[in-house]
Amino acid sequence: MGSVPLGQSLATCSHHTRAEGVRLGLIMATVTWLWVFGVDLVGGEPLRTFTLLGGVFVFTVAHVLLNILYGIALVSVVHGAEREPSLVIGLTFCLITFEGAAAMLTGLLAEASLGRSAWLALFGGNVLATITAALVIFREHPLGAYLRRAEDER
Repeated sequence: MGSVPLGQSLATCSHHTRAEGVRLGLIMATVTWLWVFGVDLVGGEPLRTFTLLGGVFVFTVAHVLLNILYGIALVSVVHGAEREPSLVIGLTFCLITFEGAAAMLTGLLAEASLGRSAWLALFGGNVLATITAALVIFREHPLGAYLRRAEDER
């Protein structure tokens, strides 16, 4: 599943987008889930956050499915950057916007039911998952080369 070398047609690897996105989504979901569980465990209330957010099973299923969709979207944009390098700039903007939305949702959940631990558990887990996703994507795709090519095209 690795990266698409510059100059190689995206069509030769587009069938990997879904599989790569699912894998990325599962990685992000696992990182976040383990972080939230760890925060609850250290706080002396294992599974508290999951229980307050609908139950362990419901939270886990929804969390994994949303992360898989997010992973597929991220990988689709990254693969699209092979054809249109300026998409890397759009990807950066979308990631920043997503983090802002995650912060707002965390604030709402902190006020509604989770308390201050929401910031450490949910937002902290989200930040860790985003860093993990960036590391995986940067390891497998030449985003720097795409960005340089976008600059050259201007």
